[in-house]
Amino acid sequence: MLVCLLCEHETCYISRFCPKCRSLKHQILLWGDRVHEIVNEVLCRSEEKQNNKIKQEINKEIEEKKKYLNKSNQKKE
Repeated sequence: MLVCLLCEHETCYISRFCPKCRSLKHQILLWGDRVHEIVNEVLCRSEEKQNNKIKQEINKEIEEKKKYLNKSNQKKE
């Protein structure tokens, strides 16, 4: 019986990470530095500033996707 290596709270019987931390580890493997950027830029703020930053980041990603779609549509024409 071990304690989760990441949260150091949950008890683990088979693996090194509890289910929640294993999921987080998987997200880090998928997204890499993006996860660290989000944690540092969003979660290390007050709740009001977090909500503002989330909206700002979502709008930024929407604009990037619109630009990409516009370029894709122009290439097809």
